[in-house]
Amino acid sequence: GCDGSVLLDDTSSFIGEKDAAPNSNSARGFNVVDDIKSAVEIVCPGVVSCADILALSARDSVTILGGAYWDVKLGRRDARTASQAAANNNIPSPSSNLSQLISRFSAHGLSPRDLVALSGGHTIGQARCTTFRARIYNESNIDSSFARTRQRNCPRATGSGDNNLAPLGIHTPTYFDNSYFKNLIDRRGLFHSDQQLFTGGGSTDSIVRGYSNNPRSFRSDFAAGMIKMGDISPLTGTKGEIRKNCRRVN
Repeated sequence: GCDGSVLLDDTSSFIGEKDAAPNSNSARGFNVVDDIKSAVEIVCPGVVSCADILALSARDSVTILGGAYWDVKLGRRDARTASQAAANNNIPSPSSNLSQLISRFSAHGLSPRDLVALSGGHTIGQARCTTFRARIYNESNIDSSFARTRQRNCPRATGSGDNNLAPLGIHTPTYFDNSYFKNLIDRRGLFHSDQQLFTGGGSTDSIVRGYSNNPRSFRSDFAAGMIKMGDISPLTGTKGEIRKNCRRVN
């Protein structure tokens, strides 16, 4: 979201990121961004980038759902191209192990604490059956009753119900709180990558325990992590453009 590239539709010169493996049938709500952009363009045309709209929408969504508030740095500009290959290669997989997650975040200047705090965003949202099927049928580090519950809407056979959805959270799936970390301690992380943050002996276990006991600490660190993530190579100054339509370059 740092340059709004994910919003671009495919063109004759590039294949966009919307159908990259981590995004296909998963990244949604593009029509909402279109509506926001249209409203903003009426008030102040050519001023607010699609990238800034994404950053502000992320913050406002978290705040409205009961989470933290933070001051969003503004002034990002929009990319004129997108890369499906980059999305496939750089977005962490739900099957990632802890060392892979730490390495991937570290490559962008984010610490293990940032990793755990930002993963707490999985306190809200939905996941497709295909992203957690292997965990609920094949893994041992999972609460058995939780696994059975998720199996009801996610058949074992690949290709059957792949796009069936399950909430990432359990008790408060539409409220932004620290229940995600309590779920990990109870072995109820939906993704393999989630549960890797708490294994009963891993290097990030203590951070998970800390956030499960101290929601204020989680809110503060999540906000700080979002600001750091928003600083990852944004286009500023004369780079890029301010798109008139978030789905295509000017």
